[in-house]
Amino acid sequence: MKNLLKLMDLSEKEIVEILNTADQLKFEKKNGIPHRLLEGKTLGLIFAKSSTRTRVSFEVGMFDLGGMSLFLSSRDLQIGRGEIVQDTARVLSRYLDGIMIRTFDQKEVEALAEFGTIPIINGLTDYCHPCQVLADLMTIREYKGNFKGRKLCYVGDGNNMTNSLIVGGIKLGMEVSVACPEGYEPDAELMRWAKETGRFSCSPDVLEMAKNSDVLYTDVWASMGQEAEAEQRKRVFKSYQINDKVLSVSKPDAMVLHCLPAHREEEITSKVFEEHSREIFDEAENRLHAQKAVLVKCLL
Repeated sequence: MKNLLKLMDLSEKEIVEILNTADQLKFEKKNGIPHRLLEGKTLGLIFAKSSTRTRVSFEVGMFDLGGMSLFLSSRDLQIGRGEIVQDTARVLSRYLDGIMIRTFDQKEVEALAEFGTIPIINGLTDYCHPCQVLADLMTIREYKGNFKGRKLCYVGDGNNMTNSLIVGGIKLGMEVSVACPEGYEPDAELMRWAKETGRFSCSPDVLEMAKNSDVLYTDVWASMGQEAEAEQRKRVFKSYQINDKVLSVSKPDAMVLHCLPAHREEEITSKVFEEHSREIFDEAENRLHAQKAVLVKCLL
């Protein structure tokens, strides 16, 4: 695997191999077993969007693996002053062993991969968030043991998280349902692909979509870059909340996940969040282990 640009590029086998590697690396981390597999490797971390989990997990991950990372804010790079991404890609390819980029436009990530000669990892774009969903899938398998026959329900905005959850869930054999208001659906092309599998549904009806779910998932109503729409989105999404009523129609042992940060009493109630905080923070921790697996697959 040279790059991780989006989950659609990966086969079921490749995703499972990443999850298996993540499980092994997590076991070694927990038991103090060194795994300096990337000794001497250097990873550039380009951030056009702010981050907590992505930055810390990639920096710690490279340290654990024996390599080093360089934080590269787009405000400090020439790419933030007009240098085209093609030139940045060709220059950084001569300095680094890999690049993780967290930015707005998916085309920027694709261009880095096209013009660079080193592995490119998508740390988030407005289109997708593959690293987060690999951690989500890792967490689901830890709690549920398997994917096939499971139902994952996402409640909220049809954003980058939704796009990647649809792909990851369906590729691993899950049924995926999305509850969102009309006009806020996931990517249309992705939905066409998902519907052809016969294991996807999307509707404004939250309770119908959540029925018999094994996993409930949500995200903030206004993502980064949508701050100007925040008040309008609060009105539109006010009934798209994971709460006791939604849990009551899911399976009795349903787990709840959130990619964080969470806005309690908006997309999820404080009660539900705290009752499922173990799952949510295991999910957050698994960002570290899943991304280390991606780094090993791409850079080794």
